[in-house]
Amino acid sequence: MNTDFFSLNATTLQGKEVSMDTYKDKVIIVVNTASKCGFTPQYEGLEELHRTYKDKGLVILGFPCNQFGNQEPGSEKDIAEGCLINYGVSFPMFSKVDVNGENAHPIFNYLKSELKGTFGNNVKWNFTKFVIDRNGKPVKRFAPITKPENMKELIEKLITK
Repeated sequence: MNTDFFSLNATTLQGKEVSMDTYKDKVIIVVNTASKCGFTPQYEGLEELHRTYKDKGLVILGFPCNQFGNQEPGSEKDIAEGCLINYGVSFPMFSKVDVNGENAHPIFNYLKSELKGTFGNNVKWNFTKFVIDRNGKPVKRFAPITKPENMKELIEKLITK
């Protein structure tokens, strides 16, 4: 795969096409989300990371996904309202995507090829988190069970580089 993160695009929940190039010079967390998952409370931790580090160069990009246990069945509007009302999410949220299979979004295909999982490349469940440094290089993949606050040490290291 001859690509880099900044050459990819995604569509926001509001239908706007965004180039990942927009996030150059930022430390980025890409996460596949779901509103009806046991890990859904991680939105709170992700939002806290976002608020704590956004002015220091962190951006979190949320990608709703319905591939695991049908835990994101709603429309883009439902997802946007749920994220805001239930968790106060203010970081960018993108339209619903597949993260595995033949229709997987190119961003997730790229990240999976760069950061292998413990048991193969596929994303195992909702709230898998990929951390990308300021140069667009994927540096670490965190399992769904990893709480966002347990990522602080790496984030602090990357934002001070």
